[in-house]
Amino acid sequence: MFTPEQRDRTRAQLLAHAEADDSITGLAYTGSLATGTGDRWSDTDIVLGVRGETGVADAVNRWTAWIHDEFGTRHHWDLRTVGAGLIRVFLLPGWVELDLTFAPESEFGARGPAWRTLFGTPHTQPPFPPPDRDTVIGFAWHHALHARICLERGRSWQAAHWINALRDQLITLACLRLDLPTAYSKGAHLLPDEVTAPLESTLVRSLTDPELRRALTATITATTMELDRSDPQLAARLGPMLTELT
Repeated sequence: MFTPEQRDRTRAQLLAHAEADDSITGLAYTGSLATGTGDRWSDTDIVLGVRGETGVADAVNRWTAWIHDEFGTRHHWDLRTVGAGLIRVFLLPGWVELDLTFAPESEFGARGPAWRTLFGTPHTQPPFPPPDRDTVIGFAWHHALHARICLERGRSWQAAHWINALRDQLITLACLRLDLPTAYSKGAHLLPDEVTAPLESTLVRSLTDPELRRALTATITATTMELDRSDPQLAARLGPMLTELT
């Protein structure tokens, strides 16, 4: 895998290329690179401000071609973001990950605390919205129901999928309640033991029917406990129904 020196050289090349590109009006670091909390394994998150409201597509194409030629990119793919911007994710040799956001000049600005401007003028932006709590709860009971249905149908792999997905929603719900980062379980390591300790028993250890039913019961139990902390009235309505699935 990459060394910190290899990753830092890549960052320096990206900064120099941005400073020389007249269509780029600003560059900022986000993620751990912006907050100084990164470590030897951290990837690179960069936001580019692009001149003109219609210049993003051209900048994406030009920068993609340059990054492929300059670094020998192995693969890239896109994530949609808020507004008119685009996040293009690059895999470089040595497992260097580069997350490059192209934003119109008017949308160049912090949407969260992890932001450090290297050049350009940031504009005030609305923050990224947190996940909708009712949607997370809805996914939770949906996943629990479908896990049980898959068990009755004898579909062990699909049942394991839904059990694991239910645990993900439980972690998101707990992070929401405690005002911790929710995306990609980034706040999971900050959860208190009262939340995480019961989660160990939710892990699926084999695809046998008894084991899957045990894991589903453990996951539903932990979910019901979190629901009771987050919304006791809703937990009173959903708890008995969730118990029927165990």
